[in-house]
Amino acid sequence: MPPTPVDRADPQTPHQDLHSEQGALRGEHPGRARNPVIKVADLAWLEFEKPDLDRAEVFARDFGFAIAARTERELWLRGTFSGSPCMVIRRGHTSRFIGPAFRAAERSDLDRLARATGSAVRDIGVPGGGQSIALLDPSGFPVRVVHCAEQLPALPEQQPLLLNSGTEHLRTNATQRPPREPSRIQRLGHVVLETRLFARALDWYLGTLGMIVSDFLFLDGQRERGPTMAFIRCDQGGLAVDHHTLAMHLGPGNGYVHSAYQVTDLDSIAAGGEYLAERGYQRSWGIGRHIQGSQLFDYWRDPDRFMLEHFADGDLFSCDIEPGWAPMSASGLAQWGPPVTRDFLGTNPSPAKLREVMTALRGDNELDPARLLGLMKAMTS
Repeated sequence: MPPTPVDRADPQTPHQDLHSEQGALRGEHPGRARNPVIKVADLAWLEFEKPDLDRAEVFARDFGFAIAARTERELWLRGTFSGSPCMVIRRGHTSRFIGPAFRAAERSDLDRLARATGSAVRDIGVPGGGQSIALLDPSGFPVRVVHCAEQLPALPEQQPLLLNSGTEHLRTNATQRPPREPSRIQRLGHVVLETRLFARALDWYLGTLGMIVSDFLFLDGQRERGPTMAFIRCDQGGLAVDHHTLAMHLGPGNGYVHSAYQVTDLDSIAAGGEYLAERGYQRSWGIGRHIQGSQLFDYWRDPDRFMLEHFADGDLFSCDIEPGWAPMSASGLAQWGPPVTRDFLGTNPSPAKLREVMTALRGDNELDPARLLGLMKAMTS
């Protein structure tokens, strides 16, 4: 029997269509675990390997990162906010994404997680020192949970511009000339991953790391089979946090899709984008405003073809907001902006993409022909 609509008057279902036209149907995934092992506080950083650290540093500075530390083997990147670095790039034979590191709310959470998973707490060579636990999610991504001994101090900010709107005039007898310079990254916002084991990976992040779902997407005509994408946030109780810190979607691939970095405002996004374009970097998609999460966005490719996003003005949710549900579609990715590109969607045909699809269809995973056709339809609708 298909799920039935939830009674909106029921006090146990606080979703009030605040961020989605649809809430859950009765019996659908609740979007959170009843008794998670711990509740991570945020993303700490992302880990990559690249053969050319000098080239990686040039792009990093052009994109708007500051350098937290540099050695012969490692490049640590940071934003202007105090806290941990945003990214570490280690020298390797090929360019590849390793995995995310999440920040533990308390040092004792590492011990609790170690007992539950049979893992060991080890020192980690992050600037300022710290400790971590190394885990493996169901998709095969290495996942760290870390606690840093020291926070990096804040750096000077890129100040938001004063804007005149309607009858509210904050700027008089003064012109507006945002400088043509890199967008100054403030912090790491989120990472998006593609997985062939979406349902298993989703439940792992909710049950192990205590994350909760802000929005689910489902395939047209296949809602009864469950969601195929989730925008997932950290649970800090009454403190409102980013709409999503992690997003995952079902697909034939198994890996990194993009990561997002907060900047000051729309002018920072636009002027920083002009700076990147003048230096020959490729814009993947933008500028626009998303629907799930509401962020202003602009997507770029680095020299190793990894996709990175500048964003500003995202939604912030506290723990009492229930998941929204919406159909998955290319047209549903933005409220306004240019048409979504094939490069952003990852639908450019190639022998590698065909091999990826064939491997997924033959494997022990959650992708079958009906799911694949539904995903293809969603990316053209």
